[in-house]
Amino acid sequence: MWLQLLSFMVPCYAANAAPVLLGGGPRMDMGIKLADGNPLFGKTKTVRGFAGGIVVGVLASLLISQFWPNLIFNNPQTLLLSGIMLAVGALIGDLAGSFLKRRLKIGEGKQFNVVDQMDFVVGGLVFAYPFAEPIYTFPNLAFIIVVSYALHVLTNVLANRAGLKKVPW
Repeated sequence: MWLQLLSFMVPCYAANAAPVLLGGGPRMDMGIKLADGNPLFGKTKTVRGFAGGIVVGVLASLLISQFWPNLIFNNPQTLLLSGIMLAVGALIGDLAGSFLKRRLKIGEGKQFNVVDQMDFVVGGLVFAYPFAEPIYTFPNLAFIIVVSYALHVLTNVLANRAGLKKVPW
């Protein structure tokens, strides 16, 4: 079951990772600053990264539903829809985390423990819930959260060392 849960989360992980490689261009917040003087999201949240993340997450969901159609739900349509929502939710969750950081006056590139690592997972799980509710048990969610945290830390350190990210979080 653990491998199946990780496979279920692949669209979320892929959507979150894609903007590192595909990002750039116009900012999601178009440079808008709120009354607090801080940007809405920040300069690293771009339209191309957001759109690229959704495309990569949807493609991951399509591949999983094609090649492992009975994963968890025994229904490829449910798997596809939940995967798409995991991808969209991951990117919305990441934007929400960035928004929160700006409101708390945490500067660009500064670390905000737990939020930096888990905003995309929480967003993905919230958006996928209507399609994937049967797997939302405490043991399953605990596993997803612990493993996602560890994977996120590891992949971000590696991306930083490879020069793909300025900071390892």
